[in-house]
Amino acid sequence: MASSELELVRELIELNWHTRNGDVEPRRIAYDRAQEAFGNLGLPPGETVGVGACTAEWVRPAREDGRTLLYLHGGSYALGSPQSHRHLSSALGAVAGAAVLALHYRRPPESPFPAAVEDAVAAYRMLLERGCPPGRVTFAGDSAGAGLAVAALQVLRDAGDPLPAAAVCISPWADLTCEGASHTTRKEREILLDTEDLLRMAGRYLAGTDPRNPLASPAHGDLTGLPPLLIHVGSEEVLYDDARALEQAAVKAGVDVTFDEWPEMFHVWHWYHPVLPEGRAAVEAAGAFLRRATEEGEK
Repeated sequence: MASSELELVRELIELNWHTRNGDVEPRRIAYDRAQEAFGNLGLPPGETVGVGACTAEWVRPAREDGRTLLYLHGGSYALGSPQSHRHLSSALGAVAGAAVLALHYRRPPESPFPAAVEDAVAAYRMLLERGCPPGRVTFAGDSAGAGLAVAALQVLRDAGDPLPAAAVCISPWADLTCEGASHTTRKEREILLDTEDLLRMAGRYLAGTDPRNPLASPAHGDLTGLPPLLIHVGSEEVLYDDARALEQAAVKAGVDVTFDEWPEMFHVWHWYHPVLPEGRAAVEAAGAFLRRATEEGEK
């Protein structure tokens, strides 16, 4: 049974309806401010650094134990930033015992595919150049950021780069065709996403690229050789079948993958962890997975 706080979260989502409607720029501003509904979380901006053609923000927990987490935010590729996800990336880093590099990758319509993939790859390579051992680095991303994480891993594998220890995929948007049955079967149960809006966002990002391109839709990719993956998905999500398709692609490729379905949960419920017990539990589970992966990488 879901917590009593779930109804409060539903009300917050209704209050933030403007993050899901209208033009891109107003939605970006609204999304960056949405976490203010949780009150003062005491999370000042971290150190901004240049990463190739974009920037990133270092978010450092009190104890980081020599680990590094590359965090890729969600927002249908066009929205979101380190600011909008600072409370989530920092919480995940704290559990994982990792300093977080939260990437502000280039976004459409100004910079369509494959700009975000290039930026994610560049960020990881920058970490290696700075001396971060690959076995002490992990990836995490939510929604579009989760798909971006798996896309970047494919590029790095194909280029022969040493790969990170693991990746967490939270509510992955892994198939930009939006043809999964859950877009229909869970339409009335989803409280955050709208398939028509996702298709508009996909069009902005793809800018004519085939939506089945594996670097845009990693559920259509060959994931052979990728590091262990943890996939979190809520039972109520229209992207439920994206998560399943990504899992199936991983299984087919022989990747160590853990699929974790959370009953009664919605898209990226982790983002609401300041007020939602299930969000806190999911952050704890994801962070523990990342910590274990880096401990394995030390052996």
